[in-house]
Amino acid sequence: MKICLVTAFPPSRHGLNEYGFHIARELGQYPGLSLSILADDLANVEPELPGYDVTRCWAFDALSNPVRLMRAISKCQPDVVWFNLGFASFGSSPVPAFIGLAIPAMVRFAGYYTHVTLHQLVETVDLNDAGVKSQLLYRIAGSIATHLLLTSNSLSVLLPAYRKILRERYRRGSVYVRAHGILSGRPEYPDLTKRGNPVHRILAFGKWGTYKRLELLLDAFARVAQEIPDVELIISGGDHPKTPGYVASVASRYKDNPKVKFTGYVPEEAIPALFQGTSVAVMPYTSSAGSSGVAHLACEYGVPIVASDIQDFIELSHEEGIAIEFYKSGTVEGLTERLVSLLRSPERLELMAMQNFSAALRMSMPEIIRQYIRSFDLQHRVKMLRAASRFRRVPRWMPLRPALRRHVGNKLATWHHSDFAKYLDINATEALSNDGLAADAMGQHLASAASESTSDDTLPDPGLNHSSNGNGSNGLGNHAQPTAEQSTPAILHSANPRQHPSDPGAD
Repeated sequence: MKICLVTAFPPSRHGLNEYGFHIARELGQYPGLSLSILADDLANVEPELPGYDVTRCWAFDALSNPVRLMRAISKCQPDVVWFNLGFASFGSSPVPAFIGLAIPAMVRFAGYYTHVTLHQLVETVDLNDAGVKSQLLYRIAGSIATHLLLTSNSLSVLLPAYRKILRERYRRGSVYVRAHGILSGRPEYPDLTKRGNPVHRILAFGKWGTYKRLELLLDAFARVAQEIPDVELIISGGDHPKTPGYVASVASRYKDNPKVKFTGYVPEEAIPALFQGTSVAVMPYTSSAGSSGVAHLACEYGVPIVASDIQDFIELSHEEGIAIEFYKSGTVEGLTERLVSLLRSPERLELMAMQNFSAALRMSMPEIIRQYIRSFDLQHRVKMLRAASRFRRVPRWMPLRPALRRHVGNKLATWHHSDFAKYLDINATEALSNDGLAADAMGQHLASAASESTSDDTLPDPGLNHSSNGNGSNGLGNHAQPTAEQSTPAILHSANPRQHPSDPGAD
């Protein structure tokens, strides 16, 4: 299988670059899979990350992106073109952003299988918080762009509510629900000896300035520090692209406060130490722009979370079994009360840490990527079956019949890679084994979280075939294996899609 991944990619720092990196890292583990990364241009010349085939062929806020990307894709001739997108991935200006979101439709019309992982919907964005001026025009353009994205062969969203919106509002497209994932192969068991020893550290992590602002958090922290002296506030991350200089301006007002520390951008290798030493992660947002990467990072290291009561966060907690304490959005008193209550309850902190670690075990990045690959594999095998079916209808006396037979046979042979097929199945077994070992290590702490995993039907346990979720109300519905798999096991033996039965099959 040959995949072109279209994404922002480090050392670029544009949106979703970290997620693109982790997708690429996991795809690189598959034998028999060839990956080409079609990434954004760098502002300054920097060395590429070793071990990746990266082509810089599009730019933020550029109108030439369709031409450059189509040229690069045509050169690669991939089996799958996978887009890792948000609505501002191709630009902050309306025209370049809209043109960029039309590229997946162009690529499909050119004859390539396209898949889009969409991190947000225009319907769920608070346009006031996002600083959008022409909101009606933005909504209309966003709706048209969503229609174009749904023209792709398939599309994945990260919350069941997003799929529900797409099905009810747009009534088209092949839409999947897949978890965001924790951005690593295996979560780190929380080291509780590093927390509250000697001080409790409260961590705020992200890109600040729009719907992620620091004023309310800093006001709440001042009150928390009066109640609990041994406490620090760590603010990590830089400015949102729309608010340059915001973090520096806030940091200048607190430069004389030793309990408030600004770390700036945190490199990948420094993230484990930062989160392992954190007692509580705080998300003081006024709105949401999709499934939270910060929440999944906190789960990866078993860190309790305090967040505003935004609907996306409430759904994230319910669907993925994440332990989050909520406060009323915009209230200093509510955030202060939650933080003080948690920091004074080591038992509650420990229970939340273990619950989040348990949630992380169920959504490791290898398992998430395996679901994508199995879906791509199935769609290609179905396509080959259709080609073989058309070939069988060609009369035997046709002169071109031997050539068509060789063409179809070569397509099947080049796609099928025995190591690749085995890896899909073996990986499922290993995932189950690893989860079991980790659960044994956790002992009593995971007992309460185990019951939640049985109801978390948006995150199927690795390797298990869930034919029904019981009530079908979470946005996925009942899952069924296609009849083609039953009738042609030799070709479809490794396919296990998680597609809603009402979704049309991809071409």
